[in-house]
Amino acid sequence: MFKKPLGDAKTSAPLRSSERRKLRARTAERFQLAPEVADNLVPDGLLSHKFTAYNGEPGVLYLSGDGDPLWFSAGKGSDELIPTVYTLWKHPTLLPVLTTPAPVIPVLIGGADLMVPGVVHVSAAAPSGTLVGVAQFVRDARGPPLAVGRMAIDADKIDHGVTKGKAVIVFHTWKDHLWAIGSKGEPPEAVAVSAAGGEATDAGDDKDAGADGDGDSGGGHEPVRDHPAEVTDGPVSRTEEKLTPEEVSARLRAALLQALQTTLADLPSAAFPMPTTTLYTVHILPARAFMRTATTPVDIKHSSFKSLSAFLRTAEKGGLLKLKDARPDVVVVAVYPTHADVVGHRLHHTVGEEDGRRRRAEEREAQQAAAAANAGKSIKVTELWKPHVGTLPLFEDLGHDTGALYTLAEVKSALLAYIEKHELVNRVEQHYLNVSADAVFSAALYGSPNAKGAVPVPEFAKREEALSALCGRMQPWYRIAIGGDEPFTKKGALRPITVATKARQGHKACTFITGFEQYHLSGDALAEALRVRCASSTTVSPVSGGSQEVMVQGKQTSAVLELLGSLGVPEKWIEVSNIVGKKKK
Repeated sequence: MFKKPLGDAKTSAPLRSSERRKLRARTAERFQLAPEVADNLVPDGLLSHKFTAYNGEPGVLYLSGDGDPLWFSAGKGSDELIPTVYTLWKHPTLLPVLTTPAPVIPVLIGGADLMVPGVVHVSAAAPSGTLVGVAQFVRDARGPPLAVGRMAIDADKIDHGVTKGKAVIVFHTWKDHLWAIGSKGEPPEAVAVSAAGGEATDAGDDKDAGADGDGDSGGGHEPVRDHPAEVTDGPVSRTEEKLTPEEVSARLRAALLQALQTTLADLPSAAFPMPTTTLYTVHILPARAFMRTATTPVDIKHSSFKSLSAFLRTAEKGGLLKLKDARPDVVVVAVYPTHADVVGHRLHHTVGEEDGRRRRAEEREAQQAAAAANAGKSIKVTELWKPHVGTLPLFEDLGHDTGALYTLAEVKSALLAYIEKHELVNRVEQHYLNVSADAVFSAALYGSPNAKGAVPVPEFAKREEALSALCGRMQPWYRIAIGGDEPFTKKGALRPITVATKARQGHKACTFITGFEQYHLSGDALAEALRVRCASSTTVSPVSGGSQEVMVQGKQTSAVLELLGSLGVPEKWIEVSNIVGKKKK
């Protein structure tokens, strides 16, 4: 995001002591730092600096007193702190680090993302969405991080057969425009480490295979990985652990205890009787302890019980729940979250929580991919006017082309030139114009006084009123430029995109988006993006005039505005209305 100079950069402002302390506390908590380390990475004299990236994304920089950028946040309202390479050079182990061959580094600096084939080594477990550093691979040594980004996939997937796609979405690199703001110091030397220290000892040939840029990104070598054992709150799994039926049964019982302490404890009495299959699939299976490397599935089939009924009968005998025979199957009529075994159960990280984390990471990845795909595709709208009917004589008098299209600034310039040429400024009140003193001028602004339905011509008018009246009498056009594409120009007035929240089917609120076709936006694409962003149902329907209407369930105005903003639609051309009545207090 810093491959081009920063736009709309604001003046740096010193950070108040209280704000610095909060920032230091956030840094220490987020990255698990000792107080003295946090002090070094968030030093006294810190400056804050608001900016806008080349893709229109706003952000905040935090600079040292010497001017080196140390941290930044990106995105409207984001409070995520991302370290720069200057910070990682001070503390190289602040983030998990991926290494890549030397020829890949210049491609990353050119604005490419790191691809899976270019990853040589991963220093620690790094799930999708994790902030990571990228360093040049050096045999038997640890090189300094030269790029900062976010994992596009789980690192363990790279270990287990994934050979294509993006590994890291790169935000910032050595020698980019963010780095250039600082002292432009050279990276520190690589630090020698032993093979036992976790670094790769054999990476094969260094090939330019790891970057997603303008060149090809083919395969290069077999990656070498080294992940430490994952730490969880639950049972720690051994590498490639094969469980016995008794161990599977114990883990299923732990999952039942977890469910009784969490999801089942919050259920109302109306949720019972509950089918045993619902208890198993909705509550027990998601509550299993997450294990990254176990090879035996933790389910009834692989347990010593072999059947769900036998497992639940045993739980009933233990006083954890109560069953009742009912046709066609057994049902659960009560659960007992206050049982001593439930109260004494130690909560663990669950499969359901991990699935939710991955789902959220995939959603973030999809949103980031959409934002990256639209990077540089901001929509620039230019309103134009063409001399028409009664306004033609005014432009002819000035020798201007009556067939040309004029921007607002050009129309204003022509108006002021005519006023000056014909001395129409009132000599007593100079902020007024003598409209009725010039027939061509008054006809251009208000039309012929003898025409049917003619507007009364005022004797005086201010310049702003005259400009508005002149534009109102000219023929409207507009020009839209999307990114670097060739702009297109069309006749007529450009209408804003309307975002309206209305009540539907009684009191159920829905958000409707119309008028997006003029901006070359697809209804299907908007609906799909909003479905993911809002986790709500969306539809696309035809409306009068051959246009479309996108509907998303719920009051989703904020989400729609964020999406349209990420697609480059200027805020001026979005019209919001809320037709849903406010609830009575």
